[in-house]
Amino acid sequence: MNAKKKAPSFGEAVGEVEEILARLESDEVDVDELSGEVKRAVELVGLCREKLQRTELEVKEFVAKLEADAADSDAAPAADSGDSGALPF
Repeated sequence: MNAKKKAPSFGEAVGEVEEILARLESDEVDVDELSGEVKRAVELVGLCREKLQRTELEVKEFVAKLEADAADSDAAPAADSGDSGALPF
């Protein structure tokens, strides 16, 4: 079966990078495995960067929408200055 492996979550990726670093720092990695470990760490760091960039973009879009909605509601004329029961937002 040639099933693709599911990408790890951000937390899982960070945890795996930390494990790799701990093995490297404690000299647990044989020189024959060093390249593979470093390659995996680089892949995981790249994955984390992509997830952070994607999340940053989504948050900026949410904030822009909230600001646009707030500007639209500020521009809307008030129907009545009395207590209509409407919320101020």
